[in-house]
Amino acid sequence: MNLDKRYLIWALGFAAVGLALGIYMAASHNHAELVAHAHILLIGFVLSFVYGIIHRLWLEKPSRAVANIQFVLHQAAAITVSVGLFLLYGGFVPESKLDPVLTCPVVSSEGTLFSRASTKELSREKEA
Repeated sequence: MNLDKRYLIWALGFAAVGLALGIYMAASHNHAELVAHAHILLIGFVLSFVYGIIHRLWLEKPSRAVANIQFVLHQAAAITVSVGLFLLYGGFVPESKLDPVLTCPVVSSEGTLFSRASTKELSREKEA
């Protein structure tokens, strides 16, 4: 399966989870999970959908290894952040226990961005 389709399937899954959480909050009049709901939809749905569009429209032959690493890291980070924020704002787990867990996806995402930037710089140097 192409990466654009995988991103789209995951995006729709995050959309379903985010919508279900939003419907629950509206029905119960308990909006404590608002932050988790927003992150599920923005990081999970919107960003996965945008990545899918980028892979479909602009990337003709991306490096398969780098693209797969980006896909796995993004999905793992989105799930970790979504579940972590759900547990935090739902009052299931104290903040002191979740801080290391919620910091890890941010660090891995930044590492991916910096590695992509350095890879582009190296490819430019080789071309010149």
